[in-house]
Amino acid sequence: MSEPMPPAGVPGMPDLGALLAQAQVMQQRVVAAQEGLADLRVTGSAGGGVVSATVDGRGDLLDLSIAPAAFDPADPEGLDTLADLVVAAVRDARTQAEQAATAGIEAATGGLAALTGSLGGLFAPPLPAVEAEEELWEEHEPSPRAESP
Repeated sequence: MSEPMPPAGVPGMPDLGALLAQAQVMQQRVVAAQEGLADLRVTGSAGGGVVSATVDGRGDLLDLSIAPAAFDPADPEGLDTLADLVVAAVRDARTQAEQAATAGIEAATGGLAALTGSLGGLFAPPLPAVEAEEELWEEHEPSPRAESP
């Protein structure tokens, strides 16, 4: 048999109706904050500003600007350097967008998002570096088992 629910207003018992109402208000604030991320524009840069990248609040790349000084055709590693600058500028912009998104969600939830450590998958996790992945596999290779006599 199920136990009867205590009447509302019993000392020591939370008011479930009030808790549900607060949760709904918080949910509406989070949805509004997430919708506002589409309008957010953040620009990151690299190389002293010779490469800049603009992303929206979700981290989607919207614009990429490369100054002519960023590329020297006489430099044999010029393309590699330019590629590194582009990656750095995009990462910078995405990091700033993620920080702004985190601040917005935390404001909407009164700081509860910080307690859970989650933004609900707003940004994909960073991919591990290939070298680090190879080291991980090397560290965890199965060791040869000793033969039993």
